[in-house]
Amino acid sequence: MMMILKYGAIGLVFLLVIGRFGLPHLLTGLGLHPHYEVPKMDLSGKRALIVTTSQATMGEGGEATGVAASEMTAPYYAFLDSGMDVDLASIQGGQIPIDPSTLKWPVTAASDKRYLKDPLLQSKVSRSYQIDQVDTTQYDIVFLAGGWGAAYDFGQSAELGEKVAIAYANDAIVGGVCHGPLGFLQAYGEDGKLIVEGRRISAATDKQITELGITHTPMHPERDLRAAGVVFEAESKFRDVFANNVVVDGRIVTGQNQNSGTETAVKMMQVLTGDQGGEPTS
Repeated sequence: MMMILKYGAIGLVFLLVIGRFGLPHLLTGLGLHPHYEVPKMDLSGKRALIVTTSQATMGEGGEATGVAASEMTAPYYAFLDSGMDVDLASIQGGQIPIDPSTLKWPVTAASDKRYLKDPLLQSKVSRSYQIDQVDTTQYDIVFLAGGWGAAYDFGQSAELGEKVAIAYANDAIVGGVCHGPLGFLQAYGEDGKLIVEGRRISAATDKQITELGITHTPMHPERDLRAAGVVFEAESKFRDVFANNVVVDGRIVTGQNQNSGTETAVKMMQVLTGDQGGEPTS
């Protein structure tokens, strides 16, 4: 009996270890946070702005939310490692709320783990610029990070829309991932039309929102961007949380969800440099 208990305990420990280290790899294999090789680029002297939500809960007093961690950290490090100066802004400025569920095992991305050991980025997160105080003509790239919080304050912000439109009119590359493209919903050009009207755009799908059971937010990217006249493009899988799609339409570059952050950032930089190639780095 003692031997049975002993080997049973060893087997249980073995299964726990396999689960602990194997589940993240399984999720990655299914498509969550896929590794994307960042080409070697020297964009020294260029500047990128990442904009996030300031909404910390799902509605009044609801479940904690905010920016999806990797939708901020993945593009940040892609830009930074390519030599760019990177600033963070949010709708209200100050501390950026990060959805706590996106920093937990087993869904934490490699860029999130880097953030958790990076005092400089943590400092930027704690004192982000308020978007209506930012001069977006000073940036070469403006990236709109997603997360459920953006459903509450991106499409509703005339200030954000104006800043995105100003950046675009000043020849910046603009884009974002997941709920981030909701920030285009008040970005009007000089012709009075949305700068994304008739353009190819990717963002979080209605299917992904339904599958995750979070349908009560005030805005949904696919639904509301389609209503605004975009040509919506996305990939579908057995669960869209594992899907991934990045769309380049001129100087507008968008990604479908949390799996698209690094690739979207890279393609924005490639549009900026006019180089669709590059030597990949590990």
